[in-house]
Amino acid sequence: MTRAKRPYFVSHDEATIEMFRRDPEFAILHLNSVLEDGDQEEVMVALRRVSEAFGGVTQLAADAKLNATTLYRTLSPQGNPELRSLTALLKAMGLRLAVQPIGKIRRKSSKRKTKATPAAERKGLS
Repeated sequence: MTRAKRPYFVSHDEATIEMFRRDPEFAILHLNSVLEDGDQEEVMVALRRVSEAFGGVTQLAADAKLNATTLYRTLSPQGNPELRSLTALLKAMGLRLAVQPIGKIRRKSSKRKTKATPAAERKGLS
């Protein structure tokens, strides 16, 4: 009886991708955390890892109707995706962008000074 050899070493990326594959909700939490606190390079690395976990860049590129080679470059640490590409990729993973407040929302005064038009002045509407 021979045993299948297990690798002695698994890279951090491979371990992270496998963890995300087993627990997609953790992958989403991780991605949100990096989006909140990380710089662009960290966001691109996190997106690439999550992409690998959610089917692989090649498969997701096909699902999102994007060029796989371009998507690999886009998800590199120096990548800078267009919003259209990013939303297509996220949609292929079953995700979407959302906007959330980071504190108290600043509101502008609703009292706007407008110049009365001559017709409004004649009718006493100014």
